[in-house]
Amino acid sequence: LERFHARQLRVSPHVLGHSKAHVGRVVAELVRAAKAQGLQPGPLALSLRGDFVRIGSAYEQHKVRSPDCFDILVPLRLPPHLEPQPRCADGLGPCGAFVCGLRARDGWTRRCRPFAEGFCVELQGRSHLSSGLVLRWFQGHLQRCLGAVRYRLQERCRVSLSACPGHPPTLRILPCSDYVCCHISMAVRLIPAIPLGDALYLTALPPEGPHGSLAPEALWGLNASRHEQRLLGWLKEQAPASSCHLKCLQILKGLRDLRRHGLEEPFCSQWGRVLSSYVLKTALFSLLLQGPLEAWDEQFLVERLEDLVLYLRDCLRKQVLMDFFLGNTSIPEAVALPRFLKEAAPVNLLSAFDGPTLDLVAFQLISTWIQAPHIIRMYSSPRYLRPVPTP
Repeated sequence: LERFHARQLRVSPHVLGHSKAHVGRVVAELVRAAKAQGLQPGPLALSLRGDFVRIGSAYEQHKVRSPDCFDILVPLRLPPHLEPQPRCADGLGPCGAFVCGLRARDGWTRRCRPFAEGFCVELQGRSHLSSGLVLRWFQGHLQRCLGAVRYRLQERCRVSLSACPGHPPTLRILPCSDYVCCHISMAVRLIPAIPLGDALYLTALPPEGPHGSLAPEALWGLNASRHEQRLLGWLKEQAPASSCHLKCLQILKGLRDLRRHGLEEPFCSQWGRVLSSYVLKTALFSLLLQGPLEAWDEQFLVERLEDLVLYLRDCLRKQVLMDFFLGNTSIPEAVALPRFLKEAAPVNLLSAFDGPTLDLVAFQLISTWIQAPHIIRMYSSPRYLRPVPTP
């Protein structure tokens, strides 16, 4: 396991640092250009706030294999007289989905109608902010600004923007040969986000999965990535200096990816969705707070990794793994959470999957752990390793 982590999973801090710095510079240029294009958006349009938020495994020290994919939240600004009012989408979407009503400080008037027509959908007799319409506006706005960025960056890199319906646009970056020492083609997912305050954001739900016909237009997901980063920072302070909790997460992600090569569709896709990186991270958070953090010292790597596998197996058999932040009242007081998160309804991350699927994933998970040395040897040849995406 140590050799598997060192040779195939561990990302060079030098390469990752260069990649993150380059991504930050390019995204800052694009956001600055997009904000400049919308400096006079009028009182009835969306605009960019002007900053961006780095999220995901590349910024949480558990990225695996190659620093070629990044996630960036791009906060949007509503017209000054409108405020978002999110609420749980009970019965309208999957567990954990939200709808976003709008409150006009001076009451809904005729001047609000153009914004409602451009960015809202009717739901239960009320106007709600549409994630699909916001996403399409965001894609078009960035595409229009790409020309200015491409011209300014042409000596450093080649950039392009691609979009798939219902998904955030992806910025492709190919550094020029003499600009950075790490010549890696990078894909940066730019995710439009509606700020709620307290480092919380609403982001569009992806169209796939059991979300129903409303998913692309009316439903939002709650993003608490900043609070996840704060929790990871607190755990790093409390755990031993040689703690292996992030290494456990990396190895489990690596085993999950290798095992996928031996599975057939449709179960192969279900395997990846059930054991998503967010599910694995949630299980790790829950397990870390159950016992003494001293037990996560590097010398106990195999024991802690086995504990994580068995904990996940039990969750899959019980068909219950609760979201760590929504409605969780047992989070340490040192990790201050906003009231909105504490009072939200608890969410079962496995509720979208049927019992037989979860049982089969549980069986394959234990099988993967038992056969880990064999799976690592079998699927670690270059033909199975994920190629670096090209723009």
